[in-house]
Amino acid sequence: MAAEALKCRECKTEYPLEAHYVCERCFGPLEVSYAHKPVTDVAEARRRIQAGPQSVWRYADFLPLAGGPPQVGLPAGCTPLIKADLLAERLGIKEVWVKNDTANPTHSFKDRVVSVATARARELGFEVLACASTGNLANAVAAQAAALGMESYVFIPANLEEQKILATGVYGTNVVAIHGNYDDVNRLCTEVSGEREGWAFVNVNMRPYYAEGSKTIAYEIAEQLGWETPDRIVSPIASGSLFTKIAKGFEEWLELGLITGSLPKMNGAQATGCSPVAQAYEAGHDVCRPVKPDTIAKSLAIGNPADGPYAVELARRSDGGVTAVTDDEIRAGIRLLAETTGIFTETAGGVTTAVLQKLAEQGEIGSDERVVIVITGDGLKTLDAVRDTFETHTIDPTFDAFEDAFAIGAAK
Repeated sequence: MAAEALKCRECKTEYPLEAHYVCERCFGPLEVSYAHKPVTDVAEARRRIQAGPQSVWRYADFLPLAGGPPQVGLPAGCTPLIKADLLAERLGIKEVWVKNDTANPTHSFKDRVVSVATARARELGFEVLACASTGNLANAVAAQAAALGMESYVFIPANLEEQKILATGVYGTNVVAIHGNYDDVNRLCTEVSGEREGWAFVNVNMRPYYAEGSKTIAYEIAEQLGWETPDRIVSPIASGSLFTKIAKGFEEWLELGLITGSLPKMNGAQATGCSPVAQAYEAGHDVCRPVKPDTIAKSLAIGNPADGPYAVELARRSDGGVTAVTDDEIRAGIRLLAETTGIFTETAGGVTTAVLQKLAEQGEIGSDERVVIVITGDGLKTLDAVRDTFETHTIDPTFDAFEDAFAIGAAK
């Protein structure tokens, strides 16, 4: 395993590769550090990756496992990167690509992070899988636990979208609905993780390993673009982990010489009703002031984002930014993506698409840029967001009724 330690992002104190997530000296977050061997034959390294499985485990050499890729569990990753010419034309951008992570087993990018966290949890001997979730993670944990025959508990806000609750409970997990928002749920899970021995909370005590799964999005994008980086990434921000780890993936491969280019401009996307990172970025602050979420984009509704300061720093040093959009703009973003690409996204993807549109309208995107937007979840998870946004034509079962409704004859 190339992973050598858990390292504090603040004071750089190192810890063993166990179930730790916070520094005992300064309370900073821990992340996995690696001692990768220099790549002496790039072509051979690329061939090795391409010969791997059609899942995140083709990148096992860059993930924190001791025993190699697991042979059981739901496969995640290797999702399509789609060239969106109609969307680019609509927005006046030269080249837009959509990383469609709705194609994962439970229809969101969370299958990636859960795959990595679960594999490491099993190596460490954990028997129960658990999480604090705004919906997508609950789906992924419940499904992965079912595939592996593990007991699981998922903790969610009680007001979560019904579709996400149904798509979690069906796997036979223990659904625990909390009166409160995600930050309340996360606090409870942090407490439970300290009291329940043998429980692996994928985004609490297993968080350093969980976060590494997001790097595979960057790996895939670079591989799918012919081992090159794009010019710009537009990605949603909730806790900030996805946003920062996508950049980490690009930086790792650039340092190893596996890909060409440079770190893309990183643009984060948030909903106005829960935009602590966007607010900090706009105000020039280094830390994020907690907010109380009030938005239809519930999967992004984390009012006190753990990786918020790192997301702000990344946006600045990459010459990117963090932008917020309203609920109405989110709904319009869902429709725009669907009408130009055939991809139906949940509200988080509506946020991302709306931010892309806003950046284009403001002239922030260069005329020769290759832009990739990251779509993290399926629209079937948030159906209420598109309710009453289109018309259904109800007619009698006759040709004349059809003609009258659509005036096809008159149009001819």
